[in-house]
Amino acid sequence: MRYAFDTPQFGPYANPKLLAELARDAEDAGWDAVFIWDHIQVGWPDPVADPWIALAAMAIATKRILLGPLVTPLFRRKPWKLARETVTLDHLSDGRLVLGVGLGTDVFKEISTFDGPLDDKMRAAMFEEGLTVLLGLWSGETFSFDGKHYKVRETQFLPVPVQKPRIPIWVAGSWPHKPPFRRAARFDGVVPVSTDIEKSLAPDDLRAIVVFIKSQRNSDAPFDVVQSGETPGDNPEQDREIVAPYAEAGATWWLEGILPWKTPLEKVRARIRKGPPRV
Repeated sequence: MRYAFDTPQFGPYANPKLLAELARDAEDAGWDAVFIWDHIQVGWPDPVADPWIALAAMAIATKRILLGPLVTPLFRRKPWKLARETVTLDHLSDGRLVLGVGLGTDVFKEISTFDGPLDDKMRAAMFEEGLTVLLGLWSGETFSFDGKHYKVRETQFLPVPVQKPRIPIWVAGSWPHKPPFRRAARFDGVVPVSTDIEKSLAPDDLRAIVVFIKSQRNSDAPFDVVQSGETPGDNPEQDREIVAPYAEAGATWWLEGILPWKTPLEKVRARIRKGPPRV
């Protein structure tokens, strides 16, 4: 089991310098990764930081931990722009980037405000095409693509990612909806979430997800299963009681997640400095 901390990039977290400080605190405290949300706005007036600029600041401030967005809605970013951003960050961090991706939702009115595609099937089609383009551009080979949503005339993107064979991709999905988990099985990890943002999945849910993913996998390569939740950090036995059932169910990562409207920043900073739970 590995341990990550997850923060938003809006409200008090909209300052890239603060996110860099929190990432450094996390590295010093023994966490294995720090991830941030990727939003263009929230449903109320609030400062919002660009996640890629924030991640660049976090990469410079750290040396060991993994980092990345959990998650980037692919429909919102041109895949060639995302290819440049991810490879640049992969080089800046010396190969520490993990790319979390998903369809995105309109919970914060990010789709409807900017006249985006509200239809889930359309965003899913854009997701599939976007990943094809992203992988083609990451390859460093001559690449072209003729899809319904994206078209690429023959081109070649250099440099290639530091990581081999490529930057890891984790796919998010709301359980028990099966299509996102079929997509995730083709890549490197899955980030399951509940349909209620304020509730964690139960260990039995995660166990069912692991079984389903295994039924869809055609590879024996390592595959990450990310479970989010909260632990107090000052009671090792209580931390173990919370985390252990998920480890037993097949989780490979514990993602300490916070909701900014429920947990003050100083409490979050204190939790980071206490270090990860251990199983």
